[in-house]
Amino acid sequence: MRILGMFQFLFKTSIVVFCLYLGVRSWLASKAYTFSEETVEAMALKYVGKDVETSYEQLNQDFYRTYPGHILPAEDQQWIFMNAGGWMGSMKILHASLTEYVLFFGTGIHTSGNSGRYYANISDTILNGTFRQWKEGDIHSTLFKPGDTVYHYWGEASAVEWSAGTWMVEYGRGFIPSTLGFALADTLFSTQDFVTLFYILRVYAKALMLEAETFILELNSDA
Repeated sequence: MRILGMFQFLFKTSIVVFCLYLGVRSWLASKAYTFSEETVEAMALKYVGKDVETSYEQLNQDFYRTYPGHILPAEDQQWIFMNAGGWMGSMKILHASLTEYVLFFGTGIHTSGNSGRYYANISDTILNGTFRQWKEGDIHSTLFKPGDTVYHYWGEASAVEWSAGTWMVEYGRGFIPSTLGFALADTLFSTQDFVTLFYILRVYAKALMLEAETFILELNSDA
């Protein structure tokens, strides 16, 4: 009886999870988005090959002007180390919600590892350095250079490698909380850098609060 009860529980749980999955997929397919791959890429391409610190400062201002109310203020932005899939990089989050994010990402050292597999589409436009991607099922890797945009689509996995001094602008669209398991696993179970974990969760919480405030303000203005 206990075994039968366990199977019933697993069956019911599977149905609930599947229904939630279909609901999320339907919501993601029908909702309006703030950003687009094309727009983020076009904004980043203006700064390819230029001094990266100056480029990021100017890009930040470009995003502020183009997406008012959706970009974290300067005092809430910070460069945060990120360990995931065996690689180590640094990111600065400009925008994050349940369905989108925009961030600056790169590394000061040569690093490589696993890309992770997400319920999200991710694009990286390279400003400086190189990005090598080896997709699952391929026997050859592809080297991307400044001005290229690298795509990592929903459900895909690949090996990734960045040369020292590679810096990019990254845009993600999908069910963003699904990326946190991969993004935080190395921090939780390998480096145990709980200060970095706190930084990541804090900035994501601030970004969600900003989106909620903007949503309420837009509702009131339309009323």
